[in-house]
Amino acid sequence: MSVSANAVVLAASGLGKSYAQSVLTDVSLSLRAGEVLALTGENGAGKSTLSKLICGLEAPTTGHLTYLGRAYAPASRSDAESLGVRMVMQELNLLPTLTVAENLFLDNLPSRFGWISHKRLRQLATAAMAQVGLDAIDPDTPVGELGIGHQQMVEIARNLIGDCRVLIFDEPTAMLTAREVELLFGQIQRLRERGVAIVYISHRLEELQRVAQRIVVLRDGQLVCDEPIQRYTSAELVNLMVGREIGEHIDLGRRTLGAPLLKVDKLCRGDKVRDVSLQVRAGEIFGVCGLIGAGRTELLRLIYGADRADSGSIAIGQPLATVTIDSPKAAVKAGIALITEDRKGEGLLLTQSISANIALGNFPAVSRAGVLDRDAEYSLAERQISAMRIRSAGPAQVVGELSGGNQQKVVIGRWLERDCQVLLFDEPTRGIDVGAKFDIYGLLAELARQGKALMVVSSDLRELMLICDRIAVLSAGRLIDTFDREHWSQDQLLAAAFAGYQKRDALLHEAAPRMDA
Repeated sequence: MSVSANAVVLAASGLGKSYAQSVLTDVSLSLRAGEVLALTGENGAGKSTLSKLICGLEAPTTGHLTYLGRAYAPASRSDAESLGVRMVMQELNLLPTLTVAENLFLDNLPSRFGWISHKRLRQLATAAMAQVGLDAIDPDTPVGELGIGHQQMVEIARNLIGDCRVLIFDEPTAMLTAREVELLFGQIQRLRERGVAIVYISHRLEELQRVAQRIVVLRDGQLVCDEPIQRYTSAELVNLMVGREIGEHIDLGRRTLGAPLLKVDKLCRGDKVRDVSLQVRAGEIFGVCGLIGAGRTELLRLIYGADRADSGSIAIGQPLATVTIDSPKAAVKAGIALITEDRKGEGLLLTQSISANIALGNFPAVSRAGVLDRDAEYSLAERQISAMRIRSAGPAQVVGELSGGNQQKVVIGRWLERDCQVLLFDEPTRGIDVGAKFDIYGLLAELARQGKALMVVSSDLRELMLICDRIAVLSAGRLIDTFDREHWSQDQLLAAAFAGYQKRDALLHEAAPRMDA
């Protein structure tokens, strides 16, 4: 069925969804062909729930949907996809043991005489990967060997294959760098030209204003705005989202930067991390930036003992003393905590309660004589729910029922009970709304004022420039330079991020055999 430009493709009328409590109430909206609809709001506002109703992952409690002028009630995600409604989810939906190519075409593997045609599969995968800038990745690479950023690009590529009428992006750029973002935006423009109706969920308002024509804002499960996006400034959109004024700057307060609490000396692991040396002082927020694949997460994992280093050393404390970090347990014992970027796979037990998740790693505080004290566990959870402003029904609520941002707050809250002197934050505000981001920034500042050493990896340069005292730039596994607050600019940081790859490419070019030799 052909659809004319700007015609309504999908419409929602009075949609509502309730679990233990109502999370979405009386939402009505329409999606038009060739239009990008921005969908935003605080974590827990109902964005992901609305998307799941549209994509067949959940059924509405009240209201109904129409698609291409007919009643629409998909029984599953695959049912919705077969009709042309797809979603690039914030939480990855890939099989780590299968290759990139197999993940891309899992539902439609090319075959000949009943056998999978691996040659054709590679050809199709290579073309699909090129659309999102994954040209350098071997299609036969198991997805589990890729970093989270590259996995997210695979997820995006998977949903761009074939024909679709409605495409929902849920925080698609949370782990992407500028180059990948530009590739994605180019794809979005091509999809618009094909008449695809796009829902773009993000807390990055500058992105919404760049790609969207209309904006829908949800607050506490209710629709509070459905207007052309050009009518609003970023500040006005933030006020609609959170219902209160949010400042554009953060006062980190008075802090005293002390002697180094963490020293990394010539740390190496293959070609992922190469001879990295740095120091982080007491009371300092030390940022780490770089392109996807630069070695940011790998560096934190080495410091935390999640991976084994090939060489190099780590020293902790005042005075600094070299320690052997061969496991996360050893890292925690030495006073190092890691807030992982992959909260779903590595940070949480999704089927367990908030209280159980926060109690992880805090057993001495919630036990008596080696036996779990439920009252102490609940008290700890209630304290962190209040401190972190976690939107929930209480300590007993299952973590998997929370929004992505609130799940991240549970991970962070777990470590606040421990007296770790070195805190490693890997993308701490990934998938967190504007209001909650400033809560996290305030928390980081408070930890720094307590004299702890903070190391923060982020894909958002402006975030690092807002909160950090120094920023180190990784490129192709090497630490290229470290900038002080008074001496950095966005252009300098970006130039350093590309420098390692330019040097590497130049060396490869020199080593390559010449055609005229």
